[in-house]
Amino acid sequence: MRQLSFILLCFGALAAFGQTPADSPEAAANKRIELAKRELEKVANLVQAGALPRIRQEQAELDVADAQDDAILAHTLYGEMPLKDVTDKLLEEMVAAAQRRVERQQVRVDLARKLVLDGVTAQSTVTPLEEEMSMRRMNLNLAHSRSRLMGELVAMAKYEASMREIQEATRIEYHDVFTKGMEHYEGGSSFQASHDLKPLETAFEKKFYHALPISAMGETDLHRSMGMDHSGRVDVAVNPGDPEGVWLRRYLKSRGIPYYAFTRAMRGKATAAHIHIGPGSTRLHNAD
Repeated sequence: MRQLSFILLCFGALAAFGQTPADSPEAAANKRIELAKRELEKVANLVQAGALPRIRQEQAELDVADAQDDAILAHTLYGEMPLKDVTDKLLEEMVAAAQRRVERQQVRVDLARKLVLDGVTAQSTVTPLEEEMSMRRMNLNLAHSRSRLMGELVAMAKYEASMREIQEATRIEYHDVFTKGMEHYEGGSSFQASHDLKPLETAFEKKFYHALPISAMGETDLHRSMGMDHSGRVDVAVNPGDPEGVWLRRYLKSRGIPYYAFTRAMRGKATAAHIHIGPGSTRLHNAD
C-alpha cells in the first residue's frame, strides 16, 4: 500500500521523460504531452477494469494538463520569441500556464502531507514534491518578470516605430501656399487632447529639445471675449512657416488631426501667428 501511494503521488511530479541535447524545448514538451496521454489511456483502461483506483486516473489527467502547460512555457518562457510575435494574450497565457502548474503541484503536496499524517507513507515521500513546488514557483516568478520585460520592449518598439513614422512624415521639405494668411486642414479624424496631446508634446520635445509652446488650452477668457467656444482645442504659438511650424503641420497631417494655421493676426480669428489644433472654434450662443 505504501509503495503504491508513493508511486501515485510522484508520477508526473518530476520530469520523467528523456530529452536529448538535440531536442528543442518545444519538441521535448510535445513528446511529454504524447507520453502523458499514452499513460492516461493505459491508466484509464486499468481503472475501468478495476485494477487501479479512480484517483489514479485523476492523477494521470493532471499530468497531461501539466505537460500541456509545460509546452506553453517551452515556447514563451524558455524559448525565443521574436518581438514582432509577442502579444498581450501570449504573455497572459505564459503567466497563466505557470500559475496552473503551481496550483496542481500544491494539490500533490497537500495530498502527500495528508498521507504522511495518516501514517500511509513516510515523510521522505514529500521532499521531492516540495522541491518540484519550489521549482515551479521560481518559474512563475520568472514568467511574471519576462512578461513585464517583454511588455516594455513591445511598447518601446511601438514608440520607436511611431517616431520613425513621424520623422518620415516631417522629413520632406515643402512650401505651402497660404490663402489670405491661413491654411485649413480638415483631417480624417478628431482631436482629443486627453489622448492626442501627450504624444505630440513628447515628439515635439524630442525633435526640438524644448516644450511645445502651447498658448491656449481649451476655453479661455480671450476666446470668450471673441465670442468663440475654444473648448477641446489647443493653440500653439509657432509660425506655420518656421521649421517648428512646418514640423507640427506635418505631424498633424500624418495623424489626420485637423488644424488651422495662421501666419498673421486676423480680425475675429487670430491675434497672432499660431497653429490652432482641432476643429474650428464655434460661436457662443450668448455672444453679442
